[in-house]
Amino acid sequence: MTRLERKAIWFGNTDVTAADRTTLQAMVLSMNSTVSSAPASNLGPTAGPRPPATHAHIVTSDGEAITIAHELAAEFALQASERDRGRRLPWQELDLFSQSGLWGMTIPKSFGGAAVSYATVAKVFAIIASGDASIAQIAQNHISLLDIIRFDPNPSRLDFLFGAALRGIRFGNALAERGGKHILDVKTRVTRDGDGFVLSGTKFYATGALFSHLVPVHAVNDAGQSVLVFIDRDAEGLSVIDDWSGIGQRTTASGTVVLDRVRVGEDRIVPSHLAFDTPSVHGAVAQIIQAAIDAGIARRAIEETILLVKQSARPWVDSGKETAAEDPFTIRDIADLEIKLHAAEAVLFRAGRVIDDGLKNENADTVAAASIAVAEAKVLTTEIALLATNKLFELGGTRSALAELNLDRHWRDARIHTLHDPVRWKFFAIGDYIVNGTKPPRHSWL
Repeated sequence: MTRLERKAIWFGNTDVTAADRTTLQAMVLSMNSTVSSAPASNLGPTAGPRPPATHAHIVTSDGEAITIAHELAAEFALQASERDRGRRLPWQELDLFSQSGLWGMTIPKSFGGAAVSYATVAKVFAIIASGDASIAQIAQNHISLLDIIRFDPNPSRLDFLFGAALRGIRFGNALAERGGKHILDVKTRVTRDGDGFVLSGTKFYATGALFSHLVPVHAVNDAGQSVLVFIDRDAEGLSVIDDWSGIGQRTTASGTVVLDRVRVGEDRIVPSHLAFDTPSVHGAVAQIIQAAIDAGIARRAIEETILLVKQSARPWVDSGKETAAEDPFTIRDIADLEIKLHAAEAVLFRAGRVIDDGLKNENADTVAAASIAVAEAKVLTTEIALLATNKLFELGGTRSALAELNLDRHWRDARIHTLHDPVRWKFFAIGDYIVNGTKPPRHSWL
């Protein structure tokens, strides 16, 4: 498939007939079926994806990124429930996603990317999550880590990693660990061994690692500094185990990564500590994607609720109304959900603009402002995601809880995804900043 043909799909080109567009979409899916031969689900060590069959599309503008996101979200939504029900992992969908150009949309223009606004990043992830929140989360760490890579002073590594992302190479996530005192208590070590390095440790919540071409591993080096080590998915000593059993976000494959003396060269070790040694907006970048996904879950839940109210819910016996859509209390509650979602989205997109402003001049003040702006958004998107996914059943009636509809996946996704970082600490950071002028800590969780 040519780049022109792909662009015809992304833009809904008026020069392409509906029949031709259907044919082109079938060609994309056919191409992806040859790329992704990995098993749908295998609770154990699993082979990774094959390399991309073609060069990925290059996003050139914010508007194009949003257009592509809408196209993909509509496609991802079609089988989202069935994927969740059977825990069928989205191999083909991820090929389509990473070939779309969205995985490279934040790469600096000097390296061939579009460097889209972080308000656009938030919109893109909210849109994708409204189609399938698991697929949105799989891309989350890839985009976040691109922001860390920009601090690397080694130009050849920058060329390699940014170039890989533009070609459609997917970065996974082997960052978090279980059993430590807290999230920053990292046991994984990368140590010098002869003319190279060896990496050993065990990771969990490794969203995206199963599907990735390169697995970025958070480790501590011999100097006690935090680094990211980019490991080939098929490297000797690297095992990705599909043992994720969470009640929600079921197809993220956020399982275990085991590293048993994996050999790596210095050209694959990014000094990630540089993103935090001086003030940077990276924490806000990482968090705004989380908030956007929650907003997307809320949007889909509200849409499902409205559909149920119109099509199947019954009015309460004492209402005197013929349909649930005429019930004044139902109407009031749906209005409340929409208002709260619109407020959350407004604060979310504002936070993206504050990040953009901070990027122009990263200092202690602009970075703090970005983190606080995103924390405010995260509070509101968490609240609306949980409220909307609860109200879906209350307003949709008993039928909405039937297993064959699988609407509980929205609540399960919201409940799991909003656990990433506690909102109670967002309130504290915001209040301490407002009252005492205390700048929030610099890390990826605020």
